Amino acid sequence: MRKLFFVILALAGLALAQGAKPKDATKTPNKTLPATTVTIATPDKINWVAAPPSLPAGAQIAVLSGNPGVAGPFVIRLKFPDGYKVMPHWHPTPENVTVLSGEFRVAMGDKWDDSKVQPLSVGSFVSVPAHHSHYATAKGITEVQVHGNGPFKLVYVNSADDPSKKK
Repeated sequence: MRKLFFVILALAGLALAQGAKPKDATKTPNKTLPATTVTIATPDKINWVAAPPSLPAGAQIAVLSGNPGVAGPFVIRLKFPDGYKVMPHWHPTPENVTVLSGEFRVAMGDKWDDSKVQPLSVGSFVSVPAHHSHYATAKGITEVQVHGNGPFKLVYVNSADDPSKKK
């Protein structure tokens, strides 16, 4: 008898749950969530520009979402020519990179060592913790997508490698 009672109670709860209508988010916005903007980026509409001076000349950047120069989430794309190198550096925030085309090669450490460079093919992902020294190069024209929380900065291990300080 007791089991029958719980079965009937469970069935009644299921029937009530199925009859409930979902809340229409367009009519009653959730006041606890921040306002958001929908971003759609198709390859033909991406605005590529020269990368900032903290990267060696030749790279291009496209900001897809957010602002990498300030606190908060961002998504950028970087495009590198064949043989492009970014000398050992680190970031004050974690860096998350997905390879979209070409071959992105990365290694961890304070000094460039070709024997440590690991090739990452299309679809590969690497996440580098904050303050973790690493370096990279590109084989073929290479495009990567970087996301994280800003501000996104490069701090070169050897300040002489910082292209923004060269004249």
